[in-house]
Amino acid sequence: MKSRGRHRRQKRGRALRAFLAGTALALTAAATMISASQATVSEDPGGLKALDMARASGFPLQEHLVPRATLDRLASVMGRPVGVRSVLADTDRSLRTPADCTTADRSALPVEPAATRAYCWDAADTRGWRAGAVTTSGDADDDGHWGDDRVILSGWSHDTGRAGSPGLARVAFVNADDPDRLTYTWALLAVPTDGGRNYTGLSSAVSGLVWYQDKLLVTAAESLYVYDLRRVQRASVDSDRVGRVRGGWSAYGARYVLPAVGSYALGRGTPRPAAVSLDRSTAPDSLVASEAVPANSDRHTRLWRYPFSSDPARAGLLATDAEGRAVASEAYESKTTGVTGVLSYGSDWYLDQPSDSRDGRGTLWRQDRREARATECGSDDSHYCWGGQAGSLSFWEETGEVWSQSGRMLYALPLSSIDRSMAE
Repeated sequence: MKSRGRHRRQKRGRALRAFLAGTALALTAAATMISASQATVSEDPGGLKALDMARASGFPLQEHLVPRATLDRLASVMGRPVGVRSVLADTDRSLRTPADCTTADRSALPVEPAATRAYCWDAADTRGWRAGAVTTSGDADDDGHWGDDRVILSGWSHDTGRAGSPGLARVAFVNADDPDRLTYTWALLAVPTDGGRNYTGLSSAVSGLVWYQDKLLVTAAESLYVYDLRRVQRASVDSDRVGRVRGGWSAYGARYVLPAVGSYALGRGTPRPAAVSLDRSTAPDSLVASEAVPANSDRHTRLWRYPFSSDPARAGLLATDAEGRAVASEAYESKTTGVTGVLSYGSDWYLDQPSDSRDGRGTLWRQDRREARATECGSDDSHYCWGGQAGSLSFWEETGEVWSQSGRMLYALPLSSIDRSMAE
């Protein structure tokens, strides 16, 4: 995709400049008072501690790819797969601009620095679902486009509320070509069963997404699942069932289905990832992860990275050894706990720490091996300036923006504004 995307830059220059020219949003939520239940200044976690990779055993992941015959059989019974462009052409819903979002929704946005673009999801369309993670075509390709389109993928998890039922996961494909009108449609995340004759829903919460080349990596309870965005299948029956049903195929109300093409199982001693993101500042590009550690835990949070494969035949997959193991290239410890979003760029790591109360705010820390910094805001110079219901972080390198979700708000702001706010 890299060479295919670059030649379109000049053609789309005017649209890109318009996309980048947004001014700071006048959001009434920016003046929200800091919760009295929070401390005046959150505890400084200090610098990162590098881990001995030999002692960490490289935090191995074991790659398991679904047989090609299984995927082809599913495609033969469901119909020819479609690509991202076809899904974007079939969007049937719209995100709302801040003026049409509720005060409660806007209160989930950062206080400082302020979002420069923001949107909210419809309450009825997301009732019973929990926002989890964001990735974009800025991750997928270094020119920021997938083909001709600018795209955002937003992951959500559903709790059925029934005892013994593990819930479902879905992804919104958002057409972001027009920054004033974002449209989207849903695709259910699934796993092929019975040798490709059927599928079941992914029974895991989604806390991290990375779209790299034509693959989408999704965090699950004990593994990372891999999806191929060239293998999106159409659902033909609108019902609350999943899989083969009378009259065709159902995806719990979604128009599309994404069947997994592989997974990476956690090896012995490998931490469970709470969040993942893409780092384009390394060579090769890499996947970074943060450990799931409860807030206020006595344990430190481990951070680590895996390089992506440079083999064109393994586009979008992690680099592995002869035994199919992906091994981390570096790892650190942070005293920040409860991390729900991680970002790495250059020598800096950004850790998203949500509020420990429903009506409070979170903190975004920037750490390197020397120190930790966070924005100060309010009359008491608190560090609680970030979104209260903090989510994953995704850096769109081509635009310089960081994208995230907080509650029902999807928003972006320049990485440079985050860094400036931490330097003041």
